[in-house]
Amino acid sequence: MKGTSAQNVRIEGGGTGVTGHVGLHAIGALADQLGLGAALSARIPWPGERAPVHDRGTVLTQAMLMLAGGGHACAHLEGLRAQPDLFGSVASDSTLYRTLRQLDPATVTALGDATAEVRATVWDRAGLLGGEAPVVLDIDASLIEIHSENKAGTAPTYKGGFGFHPLLCFADATGETLAALLRPGNAGANNAADHLTVLDTALGQLPAPIAAGHHLGDDAADVTRAVVVRTDSAGATHQFVHGCRARRVGFAVGARKTPQIHSALLHVLVDDDRWQQATRQDGTDRKGAAVCELTDLVDLSAWPPGTRLIVRREPLHPGAQQSLLASEVFRYWGHYTDQTGTPVALDTHMRAHAHVEDHIKRLKASGLERFPFTNLHANEAWLALVGMAADLVRWFQLLCLTGPLAGAEPKRLRWELLQTPGRIVRRARRTIIRILAAWPAADVLLHAYQRIAALA
Repeated sequence: MKGTSAQNVRIEGGGTGVTGHVGLHAIGALADQLGLGAALSARIPWPGERAPVHDRGTVLTQAMLMLAGGGHACAHLEGLRAQPDLFGSVASDSTLYRTLRQLDPATVTALGDATAEVRATVWDRAGLLGGEAPVVLDIDASLIEIHSENKAGTAPTYKGGFGFHPLLCFADATGETLAALLRPGNAGANNAADHLTVLDTALGQLPAPIAAGHHLGDDAADVTRAVVVRTDSAGATHQFVHGCRARRVGFAVGARKTPQIHSALLHVLVDDDRWQQATRQDGTDRKGAAVCELTDLVDLSAWPPGTRLIVRREPLHPGAQQSLLASEVFRYWGHYTDQTGTPVALDTHMRAHAHVEDHIKRLKASGLERFPFTNLHANEAWLALVGMAADLVRWFQLLCLTGPLAGAEPKRLRWELLQTPGRIVRRARRTIIRILAAWPAADVLLHAYQRIAALA
C-alpha cells in the first residue's frame, strides 16, 4: 500500500530471545575489563554485617550503563533488569536509590580515587601519558533548572530560574569530567575558592606521572608534564591565578572590561602594526578577525610574573556577548595568560575553551539535568555518578571506536550503536548474541568487541 511508513503486523507481548542494547553491553564489557566495578566496590563500606545481595560497585556500574543509554532516573534501571542475558542480575531501582543515598561525601571522594586509578590505565592504553604538550583543563559552570523547592541546596539563579549551579572541570584532550562541584543556584560564577577546589580535584584525577609537582605544596617534586587550566572571565581573579601559580599550573582566563583595557585598546585601534591575522583551530585564517598583545599597555603588577594580555577583535554579529570596548564594527575580547607563544597562537589556544560547552551538553544529555533526590549528599552522589558514566562512554570511544562514532555525541551514539538489536542463541551451554544482519554499525560494534578482548 502506498503512503505507509510501517508494515501491517500483529503486535503481541511476551516475547523472548531478543535484546535491544548490544552496544550498551559492549560498554559494560569494557568496564569489566578495566576492573571498574571491583575498584568501586572496594571503596564502598557494607551497610550491615553481611555483604549486600547486589554488589554495590556492580550496581553503580550498571547505573552508569543506564545513564549512557539515555536513562535519567533510578526507575530506568529496569530497562537493563529486563535483559538478564546481557546484564546479568540487575538491582531494582529501589536498590539503586538506597545505594546512592548511602554514599556520604567521604565515600564519594573514595569513589573518585577508584575512578582515577582506572583513568590512569585508560590513559596508558590510549597512549596519553607520553608527549610533551601541556595537559589542558577547562573549568566552567552551568545552571541546572530544578522545578521543586524541596531539594536541599537549591536556590534562585541570576537568570531568574531556580536550581543548582555546578562548577565542572574537563580534560580537553579526552572530554572526561575530572571534577564536579554541586553548588546552589545563587553561587557566584567568579568564586575563586570554588575554582581552586575544582582544580585540586581535577589534578587528583590525573595520572600520577602527569599530576606530579602540581599539587599544592609539591614544590620539591619534579614537574614532568605541564598542566594549563582555562576558564572564562569568571576565573579572572587574583586569588585563582596566584593559586594556579602555587600549584605550578599555567592559566588562561577571560578578561573583564576595565578602564585600563579600555584605554589600551584606544591606543591601538588604528595601529595596524599591532594587529595580526587571527587563525582558526585548523590554522586557516579567521576572516575579519585580528589579534594583538596589550601587555606593555596595562599594569599587570598584581598578576603573577609573566602574565600577558591578549586581545582579539572580530566583526560584530547579532547576539555577541559584551565587548571590552564599545564599537559598532568590532567585538573585542581578551584573556590573561602566563603561557609563551605568539599572540595569534595563544588566542587560538584560548578559543578552544569553547569545547567545554560540548562537554557540558553531553553531561546534560546523560543525567545532569535530573537530580532525583531531596537530600543534598544523595544529589552530590548522583552528580558524581553522571560524571563517571560520561567518562566510561568516553573511554569506550577512545579505546574501542574509530571513525565518526569515536567522537559522536550521546544521541548519535545511542541511535547508531548502543541500541543495536540482536537475537539470543544458546549453543553448547553458551549464550550467543547475533546482531541484526542489516544493522549499519554492526561491523563497528564487532570491531569494538575485538578491541575489548585485546585489552586482557
